[in-house]
Amino acid sequence: MKKIIKLLSILAVLFGFVGFYSNEVQGAELNFAVEPVIPENQIDKTKTYFDLKMAPGKDQLLEIKLRNDTEKDVIVEPKITSATTNLNGVVEYSPTKEKQDATLKYQLSDLVEVDKSIKIPAKSSVVLPLAVKMPKEEFDGILAGGITLQEKQDTEEKTSSDDKGLSIQNKYAYVVAMVLSVNDKTVDPLLKLNKVEAGQVNARNVINATIQNTTPVYVNQLSVQSKISYKGTTKTLYSSSKEGMQMAPNSHFAYPISLEGKKLEAGEYTLEMTAKSKDNVWKWKKDFTISAEVAKELNTKDVQIKDPSYWLYIIIGVILLAIALLIFILYRRRKKQKEEAERRKKMAQKRKKRKAMEARKRQNRNE
Repeated sequence: MKKIIKLLSILAVLFGFVGFYSNEVQGAELNFAVEPVIPENQIDKTKTYFDLKMAPGKDQLLEIKLRNDTEKDVIVEPKITSATTNLNGVVEYSPTKEKQDATLKYQLSDLVEVDKSIKIPAKSSVVLPLAVKMPKEEFDGILAGGITLQEKQDTEEKTSSDDKGLSIQNKYAYVVAMVLSVNDKTVDPLLKLNKVEAGQVNARNVINATIQNTTPVYVNQLSVQSKISYKGTTKTLYSSSKEGMQMAPNSHFAYPISLEGKKLEAGEYTLEMTAKSKDNVWKWKKDFTISAEVAKELNTKDVQIKDPSYWLYIIIGVILLAIALLIFILYRRRKKQKEEAERRKKMAQKRKKRKAMEARKRQNRNE
């Protein structure tokens, strides 16, 4: 269910930048509707998100209409966030745990002011004001982000849900994207390959290659091809390729190269990677090291790796036990056979002795 909701979120963002965002918190449906009021300085008025060209240092008041069709009051909590790129190569306009990129000069939350919460009375509509103040210095490219509009969670319901501990619930939110610019200058994208290190995605071992977009433009139609080998060799150990990705302006993401259930091995490696976006091509070659401690820790946590060592110990133990049992049985059988042979030998000797005595007696009587 969560995957379906996430897909709807991505599609909604791509086809209008007003959509649903899901998270594992209380609630199951939206109790309000959202309508951005498109201003006169909108670059493309067919868009349903804010795409504005403003002069440096200019102030502007934007509005979003909020409508509540339910029988109870609704409290909405707006949040302003700069756009980021997730590990799937998808631009996120809602709050995430990812840190903003070091090349991002202006945080959208520093340029846009909004109330921390707004109340929508039952069967009513209100207007949410957004105060935008552009930086005084002119900049090339764009600033991108989003306004996340989420209903405030009821404290009692949240506590009750948390106490149960086992239920997974979803809360929806609207995300209205915002793109700001001051000129029409073309900025060529520039990607860099930063650190390469072992990690995990969904408890599965990967090699994370952090790709950074250092420029204030979207990187569209991004494709990546990569391969990993031992340092100084040409044999490919792991490889990955992906197309149709997108990066937010001044953002980064850890591109995961799956190990397909294989164990991490400590050692020195080399990553070769090629990234393409339209006519732009970047090629990188980077050495990295995996320590024995990191390999052991991640292998222990990988749900796909099944350590066969304990099965080997069990099999060896069973074989040794079977051999010991067989030796014991053969020893007991041999011992019994020996005892039986000794017993028969003694009985034969007794019979022989008895016959000899009887023969002597008969001889004595005859004399």
